Amino acid sequence: MQENSARRVALVTGGSRGLGATIAATLAADDVDVAISYVSSADKADAVVQKLEAQGVRALAIRSDAADPAAAAALVDQVVAHFGRLDILVNNAAVAAKGQPVDDPALDTAALDHQWQVNVMGPVATTRAAAPVLSDGGRIVFIGSLNGTLALIPGVADYCGTKAALIGYAKGIARDLGPRDITVNVVQPGAMPTDMMIEVLGDTLAPDELLDLHPIRRIATLEEVAALVGFLTGPNGGYITGGVIDVAGGLGI
Repeated sequence: MQENSARRVALVTGGSRGLGATIAATLAADDVDVAISYVSSADKADAVVQKLEAQGVRALAIRSDAADPAAAAALVDQVVAHFGRLDILVNNAAVAAKGQPVDDPALDTAALDHQWQVNVMGPVATTRAAAPVLSDGGRIVFIGSLNGTLALIPGVADYCGTKAALIGYAKGIARDLGPRDITVNVVQPGAMPTDMMIEVLGDTLAPDELLDLHPIRRIATLEEVAALVGFLTGPNGGYITGGVIDVAGGLGI
């Protein structure tokens, strides 16, 4: 166990549940102090902090709305003020609007606009705030989606667009920050057991018609996706940057 002053510090946005909480636990297992952000799940965020502290690291939960770009600077400032540094940023917070074809007369454009705000402008604002204070040799990971490169079902055009936008942005940031040995990558999960995925696919998270599209005929576990984040942010991930890496069981090949 490293001394607190030497331990790396990570910020995981949207870390109070699902994949974000699993990523936070994976980083803590690698002896990283972890701050998580959340919007409304204060009880769940507190529970995550307790679990992280039980793993022997320092942890902090900060309420911050990814839909509000103005909140990003305060979020990063609180992390640095509390821990004294920032080494890893995982842009995980995201939402998925209910799927509707773009020509649906009842298209919920307000929900779609909110989705763009959370999924794109949230990570952009957080990255802009974090970049000047991120330590040289640091790591940035964007949690994208296989939908960033494939539109597998109708009604997800805006969601696909938000995740595709992250790819171009991450590649540009990788160019900008490469001279400081900061790596920037996009992790693209396919189907996995999260609340957001259930909202999109319904209670039957893995119907046969979806599983039939997978060479590895199952959905991912949260731990499998988080393990890739752990590798990219760990000691052996320092020469991978600008990558867009699928964790999808071969879905779409």
